[in-house]
Amino acid sequence: MEMTPAFTAGQFVGDDLWVSVLDGGPRQYVDLDTAATSSASVAVAEAVQEFLPWYASVHRGAGIRSQITSARYEEARDIMVRFVGADPATHLALFPRNTTEALNLLAYRLRLTKGDVVATTAVEHHANLLPWARHARLRTVQVDERGTFDVAAVEAALDEYPRPKVLAVSGGSNVTGWLPDLRAIGAAARQRGVLVVVDGAQLVPHRPVDITALNVDVIAFSGHKMYAPFGAGALVAPRHLFATGEPFLVGGGAVQAVSFDDVVWADGPDREDAGSPNVLGVVALTASADELRSDGWSSVLAHEEHLVRGLDSELASVPGLHRLGPVTGDRLPVAAFNLEGVPHGLLAARLANEYAIGTRSGCFCAHPYMGRLLGLSEAEVDQFHADVRAGRRHRLPGAVRVSANRQTYLTDIPLLGQALREIAATPEGAERYVLDGRGDYVPRSRSLVSSPVA
Repeated sequence: MEMTPAFTAGQFVGDDLWVSVLDGGPRQYVDLDTAATSSASVAVAEAVQEFLPWYASVHRGAGIRSQITSARYEEARDIMVRFVGADPATHLALFPRNTTEALNLLAYRLRLTKGDVVATTAVEHHANLLPWARHARLRTVQVDERGTFDVAAVEAALDEYPRPKVLAVSGGSNVTGWLPDLRAIGAAARQRGVLVVVDGAQLVPHRPVDITALNVDVIAFSGHKMYAPFGAGALVAPRHLFATGEPFLVGGGAVQAVSFDDVVWADGPDREDAGSPNVLGVVALTASADELRSDGWSSVLAHEEHLVRGLDSELASVPGLHRLGPVTGDRLPVAAFNLEGVPHGLLAARLANEYAIGTRSGCFCAHPYMGRLLGLSEAEVDQFHADVRAGRRHRLPGAVRVSANRQTYLTDIPLLGQALREIAATPEGAERYVLDGRGDYVPRSRSLVSSPVA
């Protein structure tokens, strides 16, 4: 496999970080936790820096800085709508903090009741489960032993009575990288008059998205997963959904007139912008969108195809390693696994403290999905809930997740494989770690925990 990085060093902030590891020698940090938060793109950081001199209040300010800031903010709405293949005439973009806030906002604004049904799936992140469960009843599409479902299973859930008002589905799993067939799923829902809402947090940074072609009505995604820090996400939705009703947050900016007895709400999308909006976050988000589509996605897709093949090859070479989820078909460069005889938290700690490889362990804010992937019984699920309530967090089941993206060097993947093989061959390495008060594995000598090298 070609091992030359598809992207050159310096395109991402923090590419050159070195950290101390337990043997005392510095190692270059390998970030394989990008599904949680990606590094900032240098282009995004530069766009924010260039804008900062013009940063001012949005709307109603008469000064030139306020006028420029307001124009940049409103322009960003159209940019984000077009970025996901929608039409600004029919769709709008709102800028919550992240996907979670976007889906909470939407679930509230749809004015659902406990008599309404939202169809969703066992694959979902908590962000696409809990907001809907707060306002309506969930009908869950279950997964097979590989952790996937097919279109027929979705159609069955849509045809069950009472018919759901919403289908909420992930565009890509944050646990296994599996990509559902959104086009077919969306078509099935639309044929039945069901609103299609996609959690695009994992999809949007990795694939070009055209919600019109995918038969999707609403999509939510996060800047921090697509190389744009500063705390802005996007919710792209039909304008009519926000034309009436009270906003999720109330306050200045969301109104046209207020008295002690009456409120005249602003028109959408201003109605959803109570308080001063996160302009810097929005500048970062639009800069990231521009960068992602600058080469028509060809470099991103080619690079990630190499990453998926590399992960499959390296993980298959580790004795005692058990993958979760599908290992064939079109997938994102994400993999969850366990190593026989090694608690998932300990495995992640050894990767970090001995090899400077950042991963994630646990259930990845997808507890129901992980329960199915791990084959947990109802009794075992009840037990880990009881353990959490009793403060026995270290007993939680889970796995280690590695995730990559366009910031990941192809040479990082063999480093992961080598580290896992060495850990599998040296179980005695566990003696160097203890559980802390939070239930995390840490080196026995706190002074040797990985730290930045001057």
